Amino acid sequence: MDKAGKFAVALIFASTAIFIGGCAQRRVKRVGMVIGVRPEKIAEYKELHADSNPGVRDLLTKYNMHNFSIFLYEIDGKFYEFGYYEYTGENYEEDMAKLDAEPRNKRWLKICDPLQIPLEGEKSWAIMERVYYND
Repeated sequence: MDKAGKFAVALIFASTAIFIGGCAQRRVKRVGMVIGVRPEKIAEYKELHADSNPGVRDLLTKYNMHNFSIFLYEIDGKFYEFGYYEYTGENYEEDMAKLDAEPRNKRWLKICDPLQIPLEGEKSWAIMERVYYND
């Protein structure tokens, strides 16, 4: 292999190492949330969040929220939702403020909020403390 070929291979190797290293060091903020849901509104809530309904999925992605999932569980006759997402942006507070200002997100929350029951002392989803993570 000539010098140009060796240089090209070395450049590709270095670029790949930088790319992989950068990905491995990417900070991810993992967020877990909980909120109650009105039992008589569960079917409506599920319909709003069905895979076939685009809702505000594109806005979540736009503001660096990924792997967003919502789970439903009944405890002692009350229904609760557990939400989880990973934030991969650089400025969480700024991105959340921008998301909150989106007119379509405001309309979405006007539909969804009345279906939910915030925990005592909360106005919406309660952010949970992360106590364990397995990479």
